[in-house]
Amino acid sequence: MAAGRSRFSTTTRLRVLGEQAAARVYRAQSRRLRRPPRRSRLTGRAALLALVVCTLVVALAYPLRQYIAQRAEIGDLQRQERETRERVEELRDEKARWQDPAYVEQQARRRLHFVRPGEIGFTMPQSGDAEDGAGADGRHRSDRSAAGRPWYDNLWDGVDRADHPRTR
Repeated sequence: MAAGRSRFSTTTRLRVLGEQAAARVYRAQSRRLRRPPRRSRLTGRAALLALVVCTLVVALAYPLRQYIAQRAEIGDLQRQERETRERVEELRDEKARWQDPAYVEQQARRRLHFVRPGEIGFTMPQSGDAEDGAGADGRHRSDRSAAGRPWYDNLWDGVDRADHPRTR
């Protein structure tokens, strides 16, 4: 016989290989069947722990939210208190100024156009006002903002408007 040739024929060799493969498959299946079934990783203890953690999260969520909201409200109230204290200080300063007769006289001259006896008061027309009371843009004096005019001009214009009702 030749040295490189095997003693068995190809058919015999294939049959032996098939039997060996079948035996391996059979052994693997029987091992799988003998092995106890795999248990899931979620044990009773793990499930109980997860339940306790979820319960704690749910139980603490509302009080924690309330705590955060109250802290924010406290911060807002503290800010409002500071602003109110500052406003009170400003009003106290203003009240002290109004206690000074010189300040009262200054404000009366500036706001109400008061003059002392013997003085002559002048009221200058706004820029662009003509003698007839119409401004440079053609609007009548009563159409201008009442805030920028002396109080007596507003009063007199109100009386004039009452005498001449508008007709449309």
